[in-house]
Amino acid sequence: MSIAASPSPANFGLLLRDWRQRRRISQLDLALEAEISSRHLSFIETGRARPSREMVLRLAEQLDVPLRERNALLLAAGFAPVYPERRLDDPVLKPVRDMIGRVLKGHEPFPAVAIDRHWTLVAANAAVAPLLAGASETLLAPPVNVLRLSLHPEGLAPRIANLPEWRHHLLSRLRRQVAESGDPVLAALQDELLSYPVPHSDRSPSMAEEVAEIAIPLQIATPGGVLSFLGTSMVFGTPRDVTVSEIAIEAFLPADEATANALSAAR
Repeated sequence: MSIAASPSPANFGLLLRDWRQRRRISQLDLALEAEISSRHLSFIETGRARPSREMVLRLAEQLDVPLRERNALLLAAGFAPVYPERRLDDPVLKPVRDMIGRVLKGHEPFPAVAIDRHWTLVAANAAVAPLLAGASETLLAPPVNVLRLSLHPEGLAPRIANLPEWRHHLLSRLRRQVAESGDPVLAALQDELLSYPVPHSDRSPSMAEEVAEIAIPLQIATPGGVLSFLGTSMVFGTPRDVTVSEIAIEAFLPADEATANALSAAR
């Protein structure tokens, strides 16, 4: 937001209030969590009081503001950013790259990918490529957006057996991210995905009913039959770098014995 480029107590207060309202936390509750008076917090939000650097970081921590946006809050308040942002190929982040590679490799023969905050593919293990057969080369050209690849009519969508349910699941996740982050790139991606043709469900009520009661599976049609997966997400627990904080690993586990056997046999 342009506010961050113009440091002032008023601009910081507007950003802080925006984050507090996104998190649906009252001034009183935030003040209690941050161990300050609600009057002082009100003064900060209205620009009548200038927060210290430590106060900015304390309030951002209580609101669970992403590291990138914590830097923006610091700039708006007139302080230098404290969280570095390096390219993933920076030599300093080699241990992170190595760790991502080990996690992805260790998950084989089941598919797993690493993505950034905009769902751009960072890395994938060898089990992913066979599932992408038939997808448009345009969608597979870097940078690959995982959501676009999944839901585009020329991507995986025609082969996702439970596309209506999976589409709803992905769009719900994206909608929450947009609401929580206010990221304009994610908002534009959401608009794009919503413009794709809406699939009609002809799924029989008995199809994988026992799995659907637990979680929505990803079911992909392959020449050998439908493979069914349950997804899990992993993030770095205590990141101090903006880039590292925005990386997530999306790993898929077999939702049934047939899928486990098929992937193990293909190894």
